[in-house]
Amino acid sequence: MLAIGIDLGGTNIKAALIHKDSGLLHQISIPTEADMGRDHTMGRIAEAVMMVASKSDVRPVGVGIGSPGAMSLDRRWVSYPPNLLGWKDEPVSEEIRKRTGFDCLVENDANVAALGSSRFGIGKAFDSFILLTLGTGVGGGIIINRELYRGVTGAADELGHVIIDYHGPISNSATRGGLEAYIGQRFLSRYAADVIMQNVDNPLFEQFKGRWDELEPIDLTMAANAGNEVAIQVLRSAGEKLGYAIVNYIHILDIRKIIVSGGMAKAGNWILEPARATALSRLMPPFHKDFEIIYEPMGNDAALLGAAIMAFEILT
Repeated sequence: MLAIGIDLGGTNIKAALIHKDSGLLHQISIPTEADMGRDHTMGRIAEAVMMVASKSDVRPVGVGIGSPGAMSLDRRWVSYPPNLLGWKDEPVSEEIRKRTGFDCLVENDANVAALGSSRFGIGKAFDSFILLTLGTGVGGGIIINRELYRGVTGAADELGHVIIDYHGPISNSATRGGLEAYIGQRFLSRYAADVIMQNVDNPLFEQFKGRWDELEPIDLTMAANAGNEVAIQVLRSAGEKLGYAIVNYIHILDIRKIIVSGGMAKAGNWILEPARATALSRLMPPFHKDFEIIYEPMGNDAALLGAAIMAFEILT
């Protein structure tokens, strides 16, 4: 049995033909061209669908899309996704069905990443876990008894907007000091630049002076690996904020397995060890048992697989 998984981003649309048992068979990536508007982007999604569908003589059972934004409970509508010009409340499922002939479901991109981990990745080992996608922003998905938790209206799991300090820095949250403001890539880079500018003797100051907008978390990780104390301090601070958020998640949900993925997670123990230490120092003792933070290495493939899983499990 085959299905098509789509990972819809503001820059690129990734699409894959996926087998229910063996996973990824064929994968492509095309520019989203989001600046050309809503109808053009819908057409690009449909184009990606048909490109991968053409790679098999067997008709896929349907299309699953992982998208930014809030989803309707029936997985047919997307509301105000960031980085997609002109999108408001959009009937994505119907639009793609009209353009391709395939039935379609849409879900939050971090949620489908959690599904992908649960069925094909590191999450297969656990019935329940929380997945955090640490990328440009911070997303989250909650798996309980191998099912995705979606809330009352389908918009649950906005874990990046948990408030660490309501006097803290701004991000894409409605208030200040959300987790994303501390560990989202663009916001961490901004904080790192401020710290480095106060340490003019640090090699990173000379490296990025006059071009602070080019500073990326990978540069901090490489510097930390080389023993740069300022980079280590910046990553440690981000990891501590992640630990505070994890305490909130675990105290509310009683789920002890935390899976992390995305570009920021590649900083490894520079972030994850401070997160573990902070969480353990603040979790109530009964919650220490079985607590783990685990890295998911699948990257974007998890979202593609999880999107297709919706088609397999709901459309058949």
